[in-house]
Amino acid sequence: MLEEEFREQLEGDHDIMADGRVPPHGGPHLSARQQTLRDRIVAAIDHKRAAGMKPAEAVADYLRDAAFTTLNRFVALKMLEARALVQECVTRGDASSGFAEFCGLAPGMRLTDGGGYRLYLECVFDELSTEVKVLFDRRDPASALWPRRQTLDALLAVLNAENLAGIWAEDETIGWVYQYFNGQDERRRMRDESQAPRNSRELAVRNQFFTPRYVVQFLVDNTLGRMWLEMRGGSSRLVGRCEYLVRPEGEDLGPRTKKDPRDLRILDPACGSGHFLLYAFDLLIEIYEEEWDEPGEPAKSSVTRRTLREDYATIDDLRRALPTLILENNLHGVDIDPRCAQIAALALWLRAQRAWGNAGVRAAARPRVRRTHIVVAEPMPGDRALVDEFAGRIEPPLLRDLFRKMVDEMRLAGELGALLRVEDAIAEDLRQARAAFVRQQQEPNGFLPGLEPTQRQSALDLSGIDDDDFFHEAEARMADALGIFAEVATGGAATRRRLFVDDATQGVALIELLRWRFDVVLMNPPFGAGSLAAKSEFERGYPRTKNDIYAAFVERGVELLRPRGLLGAITSRTGFFLSSFHQWREEVLLKEAPPVVFADLGYGVLDSAMVEVAAYCLEKCQEEAS
Repeated sequence: MLEEEFREQLEGDHDIMADGRVPPHGGPHLSARQQTLRDRIVAAIDHKRAAGMKPAEAVADYLRDAAFTTLNRFVALKMLEARALVQECVTRGDASSGFAEFCGLAPGMRLTDGGGYRLYLECVFDELSTEVKVLFDRRDPASALWPRRQTLDALLAVLNAENLAGIWAEDETIGWVYQYFNGQDERRRMRDESQAPRNSRELAVRNQFFTPRYVVQFLVDNTLGRMWLEMRGGSSRLVGRCEYLVRPEGEDLGPRTKKDPRDLRILDPACGSGHFLLYAFDLLIEIYEEEWDEPGEPAKSSVTRRTLREDYATIDDLRRALPTLILENNLHGVDIDPRCAQIAALALWLRAQRAWGNAGVRAAARPRVRRTHIVVAEPMPGDRALVDEFAGRIEPPLLRDLFRKMVDEMRLAGELGALLRVEDAIAEDLRQARAAFVRQQQEPNGFLPGLEPTQRQSALDLSGIDDDDFFHEAEARMADALGIFAEVATGGAATRRRLFVDDATQGVALIELLRWRFDVVLMNPPFGAGSLAAKSEFERGYPRTKNDIYAAFVERGVELLRPRGLLGAITSRTGFFLSSFHQWREEVLLKEAPPVVFADLGYGVLDSAMVEVAAYCLEKCQEEAS
């Protein structure tokens, strides 16, 4: 319904045709404001074409973005209402109490054409965008269109149906919306037209299968839960909480070096709508509170060098800080579908709000969530002219070539996602940039901002700076430059720059994330053939597991683990017996990360997917495989 509504607006109002024809200028019937909106839409379509889409594909993709973003915003408002995080705003449409109060302050807003109600909802979006920016930011070109009155009323009627009243308080609801946004007919058509996914979008759509809650619990209980139990010598509150933890009677869990909870890193490299991360959030609350209560010798944070109790004097202080600590330190997700980022980031933000509510923290007293580590794996900017223009502005100059190298190496990020070993590809360039930085230390202009010496180099030695520290400083410098670059343009140029900056920021964030190593990796990865667009690179990078993309994800997941880290996955069971997977079994599972627990689940687990699956957990060996 929304796609059809927006298609009519594109063609009837803005002369943007579904076949990809886009005149350079809109008709004289457009007002100045409408012309500005059209410029934003055209800039977004041009941005997609610069990334390699054909004209009709770019228009269709914009329509999906606009429809999906609009739907997600109204779903999110329903979920926020259910948590009392916003005043009633959509449940009774323009008769909602929030709009009534708004009109009490501004009586002229009760306009017969619905313009006042739209203005009110946009004010709500603006307030929410200070935290949930990825979904509510009205500068996003996907929000340039607004459903007309009849379509808006029909949308609200669907969402406010009585039989849906019970779902809005559930954190997973928006994940179900994501899974079913793309229908079975579209998946069937994609498979009929090509045996293998032809691009990143097809790879994402063909593998959107909701992970059942019991499978999520089984995998998280036997990775994060097991790890924490081992750190505590087998005694923990989690024993009663983790109902799917496999712990044979009379068997002691192996000892494990204790860690401060803030140092535990969890990754879902194909995160979808974030269901593994949501349940991990629940366990982490228990873990943090148990560590704060530790009567013995609690671990110290590698960052603050203090224990939790030293950093938070009371349990109430800790509970106020907990949601932010978990989102900033523990949970990380990657997906090739930017719509997943909207969903997963929102779901985690809602989960944080529930945690504060359970702790009795009033909404006004809650810290703002500035960032979640949910990253979209997509190519960095495809517009070469903007790449060169931006690179020319980066200071110091030694970072310019590094940025261009990052852009080049990210060209297949949308096809490979976390499988892209970009951290290896830029390692040598990073070392060279760092070496140049060290050589230039005696030249004041060679310093990154914040590292300028207050005295001559003879009295200040920074030659010991390592690649990680240097990358952190380089990333911060690029982020500052990107922020400035986005703001110094107007009209369609501003939109193109903002889209460029968004892509570049996500690219830098993905590179940073893939340079880390994790304690726990959780996944329901795609299966079958990889994207045709990256076939040669995929087969070259994963010769042992190239026969199925899920096996490559497991290999990569093990690679991203720290020694003795744990991986939990639900995949097709074929890898455990077909001869074509013998290298995966012998070289990855048996040599690098032997199984800890295995459950053969069979058919009927992943919704409509006709595949027999297994859920299993692996533990990476103490020493890296030679």
